[in-house]
Amino acid sequence: MKTATVRDLRNRFATVAKWIGEGEDVSITRHGAAFATLSPTVTKKPSRVEWAKRLAERPAVGRKTSKAETEAFWKALRD
Repeated sequence: MKTATVRDLRNRFATVAKWIGEGEDVSITRHGAAFATLSPTVTKKPSRVEWAKRLAERPAVGRKTSKAETEAFWKALRD
């Protein structure tokens, strides 16, 4: 767990936000004592890796697939 002061939050928030975005918990201190913890939220959206995995499992969409198959493909990805 990383530590940041109140001053760090005020002056270097972009750096602290980057730590949180990378999955790191950040302890916030005031006068040398920790009083809060910032942690990343859990999102329900699939990551880019999951999208790539789902796409790789599907058959290729191209000239040999019908319009109905293509529409079914995109509908399955959206759902």
